[in-house]
Amino acid sequence: MEICGKQLRINGTLVRIGLVDGEGYQFLEEPERAIETLRKTRKRIDLFTFVQRISETKPKYSYPMELDNMAVLPISTFDDWMSNTINFKVRNKVRKAGKNGVVIQEVPLDEDLIQGISTIYNESPIRQGKPFRHYRKDLETLRRMKASFADCSIFIGAYFEGNLIGFIKLVVDEHREQAGLMHIFSMIQHRDKAPNNALIAQAVKSCAERGIPNLWYSNMSYGTKQSDSLAEFKRHNGFQKVEVPRFFVPLTAVGRLAIKFDLHHGVTDWIPERIAAKYRKIRSSWYAKRFPGLQDA
Repeated sequence: MEICGKQLRINGTLVRIGLVDGEGYQFLEEPERAIETLRKTRKRIDLFTFVQRISETKPKYSYPMELDNMAVLPISTFDDWMSNTINFKVRNKVRKAGKNGVVIQEVPLDEDLIQGISTIYNESPIRQGKPFRHYRKDLETLRRMKASFADCSIFIGAYFEGNLIGFIKLVVDEHREQAGLMHIFSMIQHRDKAPNNALIAQAVKSCAERGIPNLWYSNMSYGTKQSDSLAEFKRHNGFQKVEVPRFFVPLTAVGRLAIKFDLHHGVTDWIPERIAAKYRKIRSSWYAKRFPGLQDA
């Protein structure tokens, strides 16, 4: 479904929530007009949600609102990031990658890149202690995935001895105010070479060269989970928690009930962190036994 020139995605079954496909890379210039269009559609959408840009931290609309946290790295110059934003440990990791023979560069989306990404994805069926959903995806599916937002994407590759060992897909918003890290992955067997730190460094450089002032890396925290290894990686590389308004507009009686009884959040948001942490530990242990040697993937 399309509204105001943007594709709409619908999530959920009990409460059907609509949002702009590629949220964070695509924004509605006139959300009021989009909401009026949705009120008239025959397609069932209970709630419509949209978020403001990370440069807009004050609410611009009067709809029901919550603050959504984003991981944001303000960018001026690459040298400023290297000298003043990150600490010596991260600087050493960025330099370590080069000393270990890792070459970082912007690359085109071509068949070589797709084949390299496939190799990275197929290295392990487990990542971060749970099944990896991109494992053994066919090449045609990968081509479609990576071709999304092709006209505003930047691909960065990390190479070792001529082989792709990591990559980033950056997507720049229409106003060139923020670039979002849609994908960042590297091979587990080459973690000792710090490719992810080097990839982030090139992402900063790519943004600085284009005058893009903000690098966005999804949320800083999710639900009740306030910290994990990914959040720490973001902090160490200079990302900060920025809260931006997220609006929820009820379009049906179900949507109004969802807002009233806080049913528009995922199930994980209702689970206390101590219980969720115990579950994650048990899950990781189970997969470690099932796939020996991959428990740190």
